[in-house]
Amino acid sequence: MPIIAPKRIALCAGEASGDLLGAGLIAELRKRFPDAQFAGVGGDAMRAAGLDAWFDAQELAVMGLAEVLSHLPRLLKLRRNLRERLLTWKPDVFVGIDAPDFNLGVERWLKARGIRTVHYVSPSVWAWREKRAEKIGLSASRVLCLFPMEPPIYARHGVDARFVGHPLADEMPLDPDRAQARARLGLVQDAPVLALLPGSRLGEIGRLGAPFLAAAARVAAQLPGLRVVVPAANAACRAAIERLLPDAGIAAPDIQLIDGNARTAMIAADVVLLASGTATLEAMLAKRPMVVGYRIAPLTYSIVKGFGMLKVDRYALPNVLAGADLAPELMQHDCTPEKLSDAVLAWFRNPHAVESLQARYRELHLALRQDASARAADAISEFLGTGTR
Repeated sequence: MPIIAPKRIALCAGEASGDLLGAGLIAELRKRFPDAQFAGVGGDAMRAAGLDAWFDAQELAVMGLAEVLSHLPRLLKLRRNLRERLLTWKPDVFVGIDAPDFNLGVERWLKARGIRTVHYVSPSVWAWREKRAEKIGLSASRVLCLFPMEPPIYARHGVDARFVGHPLADEMPLDPDRAQARARLGLVQDAPVLALLPGSRLGEIGRLGAPFLAAAARVAAQLPGLRVVVPAANAACRAAIERLLPDAGIAAPDIQLIDGNARTAMIAADVVLLASGTATLEAMLAKRPMVVGYRIAPLTYSIVKGFGMLKVDRYALPNVLAGADLAPELMQHDCTPEKLSDAVLAWFRNPHAVESLQARYRELHLALRQDASARAADAISEFLGTGTR
């Protein structure tokens, strides 16, 4: 009887969220292929799941054009070393987890050399330049998508893509415990609470912090006893928000700046005022009414609008998923304290609308709750043989 060599599965994750995705994926693949070997790029979670990490995920965690340029020689060397090591190791499949700027290039190089490649977490082809889907197909033998509207876009360009669900929808409860969240933050149970999230990057806070805080002050003037909770993503973000507080117009006892715990703050809140981005999905899964605001640099906005680069009329993920305007979106010139506060107050004053919204958010949560790690492992297993479960 011939000896069957264990499957070799290479993975590459470039940030903390990708590391968690990779760890869940390794655990599910291990159920199907108990003897499989896992190697590549990952962090602590993937190591704990059994990855032989040749490089650490933090080495890829570079954001911002200037930072990327300063790290470019090191990143190019890392990519070259990774490609060569992978070609020597000869994996049965390579899985690039998010980090498209790095992973898609590696995938394309490996695919050209006969190695099957999977890209896990589709870039936002539904929003930016749909033709990118065709180029992604040159890199990935299969794309694993977190949102149901993505595979049809790839299908139009002849690319094999599968909807696997969203890990956040698996992780977050269908009925979040607001009382528990308030207790954790030391908030009075029956006080009106507004969670304010002006972004997790300094540039976002610079553009959104002042109008968001001014909007909160206007809401506080209309709602006696309002508590405003502001999670800061890191120490630099906290310092940036603290610099804005003296001019915010909110009494110090009424505003609570916390380190991290954005999800807890959203669950504790009656209404969430937040920047457009992934946080809108988390607020939806928390079943909280939200108002979404965003501003980008004026020149960037002119270029994006002038060249028709943005292909959607809706920006917030709950609205995109629903195909309806569930959450008010106040973008660019509409992102003013007056309009933001009016939209926030509308939620506070209409509990029936909130109740109806929460039922819709629950439906969307269930649609995304697909056991993403298991479905992703199933899609990858098709490249590896039957396996066991």
